[in-house]
Amino acid sequence: MRQVVVIGLGQFGTSLARTLTDMRCEVLAIDMSEHRVAELRDDVQRVVIGDARDMEVLQSVIPASVDEAVVSLGESMEASILCTLHLSQIGVKRIRTKAINDDHALILKAVGAHDLIFPEKETAERTARRIAYPSLLDYFPFAEDFRIMELRLPRKLRGVTLGKSQLRASYNLLVLATKSASTGQFRFMPGADDTLSEDDILIVLGQEVDLARFSVLE
Repeated sequence: MRQVVVIGLGQFGTSLARTLTDMRCEVLAIDMSEHRVAELRDDVQRVVIGDARDMEVLQSVIPASVDEAVVSLGESMEASILCTLHLSQIGVKRIRTKAINDDHALILKAVGAHDLIFPEKETAERTARRIAYPSLLDYFPFAEDFRIMELRLPRKLRGVTLGKSQLRASYNLLVLATKSASTGQFRFMPGADDTLSEDDILIVLGQEVDLARFSVLE
């Protein structure tokens, strides 16, 4: 079981802590607010009141075995920078910190953050993609500018075999699996003779430029 520390229990931090717990991670949550700590006490393995700017506080509650720490300290640049620095000095293996802007991100990287989180920017980009590409249901970055994407099946491809769909030849999209929209059942590595049905959702690997070309299909 992965051990994760979530520091800062605003809306993002609280939601993250609960979701990680649902995903069977062992979560330690830290916040200065007694009210926020009380609200989360029954939802995660351990939650404590503490000032994340204080290195002694962090050392006293964070175990050496922790796999990762996430710093989500709202709009306080000073607090997030100090907390990230202290976590780095303590020797936490991986530190993800929420950044307010690009300058803040540069400082966080300099003091020890391994990964940066831009919740509003990421949400905006995800929303923009869904507006621009109506066939896109979900996606996540894979490598360089490649994405793994869930796509609605266009009408013109319903009842067509995967081979005749020309998804690879015409759109450079590699179909990794199909998923039934009604049952959620996956069919991994479908063959060229497999027929695409109205109920199918495509899980494909490709570049965003090819997604843009595919999204105009109806």
